[in-house]
Amino acid sequence: MSIGRFLLIGGIGFFGMARHGLAQSTPGLPDPLRRDNGAVISTVAEWNQVRRTELIELFTSQVYGRSPEKPAAMAFQVFDTDTKALGGKATRKQVAIYITGKTDGPRIDVLLYLPNRGRKPVPAIVGLNFWGNHSISVDPGIRIATSYLEKSRNNPYVNLECVVDNRATEACRGINARQWPLDSILDHGYALVTAYREDIASDVPATRFSTGVHTAYPDWQNRPDNFGTIAAWAWGLSRIMDYLQTDRAIDGKRIALFGWSRLGKAALWAGATDTRFAAVLSNESGAGGATLFRRGQGESIRRLCTVFPHWYSTNFRQYMDKETQLPFDQHEVIALLAPRPVYIASAEQDKGADPIGEFESAKAASAVYRLFGREGLPTTTVPPLNTSVQGTIGYHMRTGEHDVTSLDWRYFFQFLDKHFTMK
Repeated sequence: MSIGRFLLIGGIGFFGMARHGLAQSTPGLPDPLRRDNGAVISTVAEWNQVRRTELIELFTSQVYGRSPEKPAAMAFQVFDTDTKALGGKATRKQVAIYITGKTDGPRIDVLLYLPNRGRKPVPAIVGLNFWGNHSISVDPGIRIATSYLEKSRNNPYVNLECVVDNRATEACRGINARQWPLDSILDHGYALVTAYREDIASDVPATRFSTGVHTAYPDWQNRPDNFGTIAAWAWGLSRIMDYLQTDRAIDGKRIALFGWSRLGKAALWAGATDTRFAAVLSNESGAGGATLFRRGQGESIRRLCTVFPHWYSTNFRQYMDKETQLPFDQHEVIALLAPRPVYIASAEQDKGADPIGEFESAKAASAVYRLFGREGLPTTTVPPLNTSVQGTIGYHMRTGEHDVTSLDWRYFFQFLDKHFTMK
C-alpha cells in the first residue's frame, strides 16, 4: 500500500463522534500560511525563507524560550562498546557528551543499541527516557544513571521502590523496559538511541535551571524568553544529533525522534527547530505538544505554567486563561516539520492530552504539507479506534490511557518503514 492511503488495522471500536468530542474544524485557528503582516504564503520558497522563520521566532520568544547555539567546546567520549550485547544481537555503545568540553561540567550519557544484522549504516530512533538509561533494559552493561531520580509510590508506569535517596540502584535495571521494545526496534533494522531527561535538565520545580545543561548558561534565565526545560530537552536532542552525525554506523539522514508525554513535547520542538531530524513520532504529547490550546480541553496554559513553571518561558505566562485569544497554536509547530514525516498518536482515555485536539492539530497542519505537494493527514474525520491513517502525517487513537503500548510501536514501525523505505 502506498503512502497517503489509509492503513486500516486493528479493531473497530469507535462509538461515534460524541464519545470523543466534536471532530470538526476548530474555529478561529491561526492560518499557518498567513504571515504576520497578513500576506498569504503561496510558495515553498516563501514558507522556507519567510513564514517558517516568523513561526520559529514566535514560538521561541513566546512559548519555549530561546536556546543557545551549539557549544563550541563540546566533546564526545565513547566510554563503552560491546559488539556482542543482548546475546550477540546488538552492539551497545555508551557515549558521554561533555557540554562545555570539561569532564567536571554538565554531561549527557547517551545509550545506543545498533542491530548487528543488516546493512550499515542503519537508521535510528532517538528518544529521551523518564527513569534513566538503565531503565529501558536489564542489560547489566548499561551505566546506572547518577542524576536525580524521582521517587513516587503507586507509579502507573514503573515500580520505583528501587530508588534510594532519589538515586537509582542496581534493582532499577529494566524497570521501564515495557515501553521500550528493544528487540522489536532492532528486528526492524533500527538503532535505538536514548538519554535520561535529568542529565539534560531538571524536571523538578525546586531545582529548575540549577542542574544539567542550564548550569552552563546561568544568565539565560534572566530574561522573559528564558531557556525553559522543554527547550533544554529539545536542545539536548540536537546535541545527541551532533554526535550521531559523527558515528559511521548511523545513517545521519534517517534519524527519527520519538517522545512520549512531556518528552513528546520536546521531540516536536526539537524536530521543528532542527531539520536534521528526518521524522518525528509524538505519542500523547498533549498541551504544549501536538494538541490545540484553542479547544479549551485537556491541560490549560494556567496549569502548565503553575504546576510545571520550569517547562516554558516566562513570556508564556501572559497567555494564562487566554487560550481562545492566542496569536498561535500547536498545529503551527507540527507545520514546522513539513515536509518531513510526523506521526501523532493519541489514547482515548487520555483526557489530559485531548486526543481530538491532537487530531485537529494534525489536520490543520496539513495545509503546509499540501504546499510542499505532500498529502499531510489523509482524512478529515477521526479514524476508528485502534486504526492508523498514514500520509506524510500519520495519526491513530487507541483504546486505553496515557501510556506507550505495543500497538503504538506497531504503527510507528509501519510509518517509519515506509518513509525510510526499509526492506
